[in-house]
Amino acid sequence: MEMKKRWISIFVENEVGVLARISGLFSGKSYNLNSLTVGTTEDQSISRMTISLTSDEQTFEQVKKQLNRSIEVIKVVDFTDIAIHMKELMFTKVFDCTQQDMTEIFRICKVFDVKAIDYNSTTVLLESIQTETRNDDLIRLLSNSFPNRLEIVRGGSVAIEAISITDR
Repeated sequence: MEMKKRWISIFVENEVGVLARISGLFSGKSYNLNSLTVGTTEDQSISRMTISLTSDEQTFEQVKKQLNRSIEVIKVVDFTDIAIHMKELMFTKVFDCTQQDMTEIFRICKVFDVKAIDYNSTTVLLESIQTETRNDDLIRLLSNSFPNRLEIVRGGSVAIEAISITDR
């Protein structure tokens, strides 16, 4: 069976314990989530979860069926094969920088369209709002350029259906 990265968006009732129950559906069946992000929508009584997981088609269909059976779930949207806009927030701290390192980091910021949001003479904090793949590329470059001098915080992706184009 082919394992594939899959994305779903779930609209749920914005109530205490819903996040725990939904994530519990996954852990109870030993499904591993790659990322999970949740926030309220334009309607304060509804939250939207964006979930990424790697699974085969059969397992993914089971996941969707289980989610649809949950009473707190209003709607499940499979984003796997449709045009979407998706971004992930990532913060990266680079430590023990020389002046030359700082120059290189600011050069990387320009190429990757990343913001340096805080710094002192030896440390810089970067903010990246990119696709997951682009953030992976940035981590790879920074890890090679500044080994063992990084702290990374990733927030998980949020996604919305595209109107006319795809940007994953």
